This record gives sequence, C-alpha cells and structure tokens, in this order.
Amino acid sequence: MKLTFLGAARNVTGSCYLVETAGIRFLVDCGLFQGGREARQRNRVAFAFDPRDIDFVLLTHAHIDHSGLLPRLTALGFRGPIYTTRATCDLLEVMLPDAAHIQEKDAEYENRRRFRSNRRSAAEVAPLYTVTQANECLRRLQPVDYDTEVTPHPAVRCKFRDAGHILGSAIIELWTEVAGRQRKIVFSGDLGQPARPIVRDPTPIADADWLLVESTYGNRLHKGMAETEDELVHAVNDTIGRKGGNLIVPAFAVGRTQDMLFLLADLTRRQRIPKLTVYVDSPMATAATQVTGRHAAVLDDETRALLHHNGGMDYFRKLDFTESVEDSKALDRISGGAVIISSSGMCDAGRVKFHLRANLPRRESTVLITGFQAAGTLGRKLVDGARRVRIYQEDIPVKADIYTIGGLSAHADRDALLGWLGNFRAPPRTFVVHGEDETAQGFATTIQEKLGWQAEAPLPGQSFKLD
Repeated sequence: MKLTFLGAARNVTGSCYLVETAGIRFLVDCGLFQGGREARQRNRVAFAFDPRDIDFVLLTHAHIDHSGLLPRLTALGFRGPIYTTRATCDLLEVMLPDAAHIQEKDAEYENRRRFRSNRRSAAEVAPLYTVTQANECLRRLQPVDYDTEVTPHPAVRCKFRDAGHILGSAIIELWTEVAGRQRKIVFSGDLGQPARPIVRDPTPIADADWLLVESTYGNRLHKGMAETEDELVHAVNDTIGRKGGNLIVPAFAVGRTQDMLFLLADLTRRQRIPKLTVYVDSPMATAATQVTGRHAAVLDDETRALLHHNGGMDYFRKLDFTESVEDSKALDRISGGAVIISSSGMCDAGRVKFHLRANLPRRESTVLITGFQAAGTLGRKLVDGARRVRIYQEDIPVKADIYTIGGLSAHADRDALLGWLGNFRAPPRTFVVHGEDETAQGFATTIQEKLGWQAEAPLPGQSFKLD
C-alpha cells in the first residue's frame, strides 16, 4: 500500500491523502488550501494525479479545508462515489454551493477591478469551480451511519466513528489486505476537545497498524471551559454594557456558530449575561443551524436539553438569522448593542469582512476571535496585533478591541490528543498531519518522548510504502 500526503502536511489546511492499494486508488479528504494568494495558487494545481483514475473518496467531515476541492475534483473528471456521514452530506448540500458562490463572486470582483484599472489585456479570471459544478459534485455523495461497516470496494472496508469535532465529523478506520495480511490504517480527521458544547466526545480507537493524527493544537493547551466562559462574559459585558459598541464574532458557519449560540443562551440562562440581540449573518450558518437541529440524536445531552426550550430562542432578547444582502448591509449601520456572528471563521471571505470594515475603526466595538487562524489570513493578522489591515482594497485602521478566546476550539489540544492516542493497545506507525510546520514536527517529537512511538511529520507530496 502506498500513501501520499497531498495536503495538510506541515500545513493546517488542504487535507488530502492518496491511497493506492490492491489495484485501486482513492482519496481520504479533498480539502481547500486557505491563507492568502499562495493558497489560492495551490488550489489551482492541487491534484498531482488524474481525477479520472480515483475510484472513490472517503470524507472525514464537512469543513472546507477537508471538503472544499471536491467540486473541482468532479469537474476535472472524477466519477466515483464520496462516502461520508449523513450529517456531513446534509452540511455539504449547504457548504459546497456556498463555497462555489464565493469563488464566482471573487472572480467577478477581480475581473471588474482589472477592467477599471485598464488591465483589459489580462486574461479573465475564472472561478475555481462554479455553483453548477458544486451541485454536480453533491450527486456523488453516499451517506453512511456511524459505526456501520462500509465496503466501497471489495478490497477495502471501513467504519466512520464519531470524532467529536463538528456535527457529522468522523474518524475513519480502514482495513485492506497488504502482503497477504489484513492491515488497518486509521485517519483521525479533526479530533474534538472533550467536554465541549454541541457534539459528543471523540470515539476511542484501540488498534491500528498505521495512524494519521491531526496536530492543529499539538503544541499548546486550551483554557478550561470555566475560564473561557469568564472571558466571554467579560467581552460581552464590556462591549455591550460599558462601551455600548458591537461585538463582531467571525465564526465558521458549521460548528463555531452553533457553539456560540449555545454558550450565549446558556450564559443567559445562568444569568451571567443579559438577554442579547444577536444576528447570525450567514445564510450557510442559518442552514447549518437547521441541519444541526435535524440531527439531535448525535448531539450531547446538554445541547438536547437546551433545545427543549423553544429551540433555545427563549434565552435571547432577539435572535435574527439574516438572509438578504440588504439585511446584511443594514447591520453595519447599527451603532451599538448588537452581537453579529458571521463567517468566515478566519475572516478571509464572506460577509464578516464587511462587518470588520465597518467596526474595526471604532474603539467602542470588539472583535472576538474564537478559533484557529491560519498563517496568512486576515484573522491571523488581527490576532498578531496588526494596526492596519487591507479589506477589499481599503486600508482599515484597527482601533477596536481584539479578544482571543482559545478555549472554544473544536480541535483537541496537546493533552487531549495524547489522551486519545493513549487508547491504542499497541503503538501504530504514526504520521502527524494537519498542523503548521513547527507544530507538526514538535508534536511528532512529543509522541516519541511521551508515548515511545515512532512518529513523523510528512512533507507535502511525500509518499510512503506501507508494508
């Protein structure tokens, strides 16, 4: 069996692994690279293979850095099935057309900009893929249930286990015959932090011959939930109460938006914050929240209990899911008292960029960063203390307060990762992925020192023969 690391190798985004065994070729994940101009170029040339030769895809979850190149894969000739959990299928029906819409709008904007700057001789920019191509990709989805064996090919069988990261996220256990023996490889996908809102804790796995494990936060510890809640309470009360400004929350439409709604409702229920006026300004987040409600069976007990109170609506002064562009623009005319949750989570696309443009120059407003910000993204620049940023070709001063709350991460921290690895009865050969260069290499060293396992962080494009 040959394993090639095409993405998320010493990088957080672009998750994609090519497996070649028993005369078949398949992918685990097919994600978008994120983080500026270099990432956009990598997405254009991401496939070091002919998509027509891929037999099937196994998908760990719906986040765009794991799924966002699937429409391009199908547009370039892939015709096989894509296996993933039922909740992930429902989320992708929202997320992939939305990602395509953003691609189309970005290309349209760039072409208008070139025309206005008299660069009419330059070739027209084409979107990475279109909404039509995204919808075509959705026809390839094959929904599977947690813990049920799937046989995508006579030589391969697999099970999807709950990864506790976002709704529908999965660890993939895969068995195939190598050198006359049944061998097992496990793909962790993105592992969740135990005892976090909405989803259940990651499923322990007991054995594997080879393991790919994520390392996004493999070099640090998250704050506990009690401390995280204290920070969120302070950010809300300081901004809405003392300063009278707006609280802008860049949040992934899937996962983080629902976490924030749960926490704001729960803190209100416990009378730690007042009832708030909250706007969820993302059609995709609205749809993802509706999908979450339809999959209550896979949510944790606390979330199901909260949903019994009018779906959680009782704990808000006002909860408005904005849809139209006009309603979104109107939010930027609100002078204070609003919590605006909008995607994207790394501030690099979507409606949140307009809200940042309107509120970053205002000292009374606050931007609340609640998740990992990849290198090169606008969110990362804000976290790193930039005094000015570029948004839609405008130079924007940063006068608003920037709060960073790391304890809400949907990714397991170093100790949670080690705890999950500790469930293995014998050490598998371990590949550390989905972490920035220094973090991935450092976590491989941590595994060697703490657990005594063989572990390494593959380079982009590196292949290994597993025998």
